[in-house]
Amino acid sequence: MTTRQFKKLAHSLYECKYHIVFCPKYRYKILQQEVETYLKEQIYRLCSQKDGVEVLEVNIQEDHIHLVVSLPPKYAVSEFVGFLKGKLALRTFDQFPQ
Repeated sequence: MTTRQFKKLAHSLYECKYHIVFCPKYRYKILQQEVETYLKEQIYRLCSQKDGVEVLEVNIQEDHIHLVVSLPPKYAVSEFVGFLKGKLALRTFDQFPQ
């Protein structure tokens, strides 16, 4: 591997990619049509708020979401997923109260 594939922080080189899968409560099939479009847009928007986070791939099925993301080592994966799921849930409930 060449160093061009790695990302840099002040004192480290890294390549951290994570495949994250999460689903709505009871795995209800609610992630369709305009909800799917809205969620995809919000995922990109929320990830851009975190410094160094890059969305590599998003795949939304009707009952779960696959997300491949590159995270710098300064963020814990659980912290990032908690942030993402919490904000997504609040914004989705505001947009689609039904």
